[in-house]
Formats: sequence, structure tokens, C-alpha cells
Amino acid sequence: MDEKIAVVAVIVTDYSAVERVNSLLHEFRDYILGRLGIPYKQKNMSVISVVIDAPQEMINSLSGKLGMIEGVSSKVLTAK
Repeated sequence: MDEKIAVVAVIVTDYSAVERVNSLLHEFRDYILGRLGIPYKQKNMSVISVVIDAPQEMINSLSGKLGMIEGVSSKVLTAK
């Protein structure tokens, strides 16, 4: 399988979901190159960017599982 570089953008608007997000990111730790989390307390949200090197199916799986968590949205930008 060809591995791709992608950035998964995650916005968490429900702080009770943070533990589930971190747990899911831990599951994909072998593919994650780095992450940056920014708590935006004035807006009661967190913005997380995750750089991942993985097969497209794994990237889609991570983003899809994140998006199924209540109070979390995610999008993927994949390198050409």
C-alpha cells in the first residue's frame, strides 16, 4: 500500500470529548508524525492539527472515527 502524507484538522467544541479524541490519536500513534493542539478558551474549543504518514485507508479511518465523536469535526488535506 502506498503511504501518503496528510494533515488531519480537528476541531473540538465539546471538552468532554477530549479524552476520546486523545485515545483515538493514541491508537494511530504509529502513523502520526506530529501534532499541534491549540486550546481556544475564549471560544470554548480546541483546534488540533495532526500530521500523518499512512495508507489512505488509515487516514480516512482516523478522520471518520474522529468525526463520529459528538462535538468533534475533522477534515483531511492530503499531499499530491
